[in-house]
Amino acid sequence: MQNEDDVRSLAKIIELIRGVSILVLIIHIYWFCYEFLVEADATVAIIDKILLNFQKYTGLFSKPIWTKLVSFGLLAISCLGIRGVKAEKISWGKISVFLTLGLVLFFSSGFIVKLHSPLILKCSVYMLSLAAGYIFLLKAGLWMSRLIKHNLMEDVFNMENESFMQEMRLMENEYSVNLPTRFEHKGKTYSGWINVVNPFRASIVLGTPGSGKSYAIINNYIKQQIRKGFGMYIYDFKFDDLSIIAYNTLMKNID
Repeated sequence: MQNEDDVRSLAKIIELIRGVSILVLIIHIYWFCYEFLVEADATVAIIDKILLNFQKYTGLFSKPIWTKLVSFGLLAISCLGIRGVKAEKISWGKISVFLTLGLVLFFSSGFIVKLHSPLILKCSVYMLSLAAGYIFLLKAGLWMSRLIKHNLMEDVFNMENESFMQEMRLMENEYSVNLPTRFEHKGKTYSGWINVVNPFRASIVLGTPGSGKSYAIINNYIKQQIRKGFGMYIYDFKFDDLSIIAYNTLMKNID
């Protein structure tokens, strides 16, 4: 339940950051297309006052690039928190195309407002260019985030992080039971040993039916303990497999 709450909280934070990014872009258009908005009677006095004071103390609107960078940075941060499944159609080539188009349309469209063209035309083209560039960047960012996270999670069961270097030495004594193992660590497969050097402290083997308890452990216990001269009581109530193994081992080691 706590994990679900964390995911929802993260989603809300991402939405907030992206919303602020879009708001910064709208403010950018409001400031640098102000003449067009005046002609369209779309300005608001209180917003003008707020932005003028903001410019006075921060200088954020001194150049168009500053507000674009802020909007782009917030968009990039919001894309980093996206969690999704990698689609087969997503590829780095497709991401590169969308990212290039987005960067060109978003950052290289400033010359449009300086053209000697009708105000309504150049401002409309400028706003469409910014909007298209932003959408391309958003799409590329979402795909890139998903693809990177997918590539970083090839070990979906986290087996590598849960692996460790195990005992590789064979430690025998007159009482021991030594179980051969194979394990993976840092991408390599090793052979090792589980050394039960003091079986008198009691052992229990627990596992679901068919999990390999007899093959991996019980059979080794029977064979090794008989070879070392120990007596044992075997109650094999389902089949006589263990009894056959015990009998054959005893015949081979009757001395």
